[in-house]
This record gives sequence, structure tokens and C-alpha cells, in this order.
Amino acid sequence: MIGGDRYGDALDASREWSAEHEAMEVHAFDQPLTLLGQGSLALELAEQAPGLDTVLVAVGGGGLIGGIAAYYAGDVRVVGVEPEGSPTLTDALRAGRPVDARADGIASDALAPRQVGKVMFPIAQRYIETVLVTDDAIRAAQAALWDAARVVAEPAGATAYSALLSGAYRPEPGERVGVVVSGANTTVDF
Repeated sequence: MIGGDRYGDALDASREWSAEHEAMEVHAFDQPLTLLGQGSLALELAEQAPGLDTVLVAVGGGGLIGGIAAYYAGDVRVVGVEPEGSPTLTDALRAGRPVDARADGIASDALAPRQVGKVMFPIAQRYIETVLVTDDAIRAAQAALWDAARVVAEPAGATAYSALLSGAYRPEPGERVGVVVSGANTTVDF
């Protein structure tokens, strides 16, 4: 169900539709099975890129990064990358609980729910740190992904990579860093 300007609005609309049609609800990021499914990406990373020291992941509601962090359980550093205008997890970590965060910027349609998920938050407190990036850094990452690898990534999908390109995340010498590039809401406008 699509409705409203933010994920919370769409979630409310989907819950109404679900109740009306007696359909099962599947939350996009705040239920254990969602985190388990999203965490399977970490299993693929471990198989395809063994020996990673750090994984950079864009943060929206936290299902993907929460699943990845739960899988690695501290064996690999997990860094959440958020746009400066949508610091949902950063604000929650500072507050010690999920809080309403502002939603602004180029990737806010995908990375700015009202709050991070309550299911993933204890995982985040234990295993995730965050860095913030600018909209310009995200745009530059989109262009670089296209120029170097012919990958068309939506702003949210290029956010994690932007941390490396912009210097928001600076790896130590010899550090092996994996970057998750995901998302499908693309336009070729960069």
C-alpha cells in the first residue's frame, strides 16, 4: 500500500488495508523475520568476501543493517551511513532509544522513517556505529558508481559508498571494507 510522504504514512495505510482485507502484515524493517531475511546478505558477504574488517551500510529503518550486525555479532565492524538531513539511527543512539528524526535531503524517501525499528535498536546499540554524509557526497557516489562500474544506484543505494569517497569514513591502512549498494528507486539524473 502506498500512501503519504514518509514510510510511517505508508505503514499506517497498509495496516488499514490489511485489517480491511484480513491480510498478513509484513513490516519492512521492524519485525524479527524481516531482520533475519535482511541478515542473509551478511551470510552472502561472508561467503563471497571472507576476511572483511568493516561493512558500510546505508540506514533507513534499520532492518538491513540490524540483520547484518546481528549476523556478524561484533566479528566485523558495522558502520551505518546516513544523510545529514535524515540522521534517524544517529539521533536514536544519542538519545538511547528510537526517537522521531527529521527527514530531509536527497535520500529521505528511502532512508528517513520517523524512527528506527525497536527490534533492531538493541542490536544497533551493541554493534553499530554511524557516520553522516552530505547530499553532495551521495550525488558524487552515484556518479562514481556509474562511471567506474556502470551501476545505476538510487541515492539511498549510493549512500554507503559516499562515506568512503567523501572521507566521512576513513579506513585504516590494510583494512578490508565491504560496501552495500542497494535500492531500486533510480533515476539517471546526476
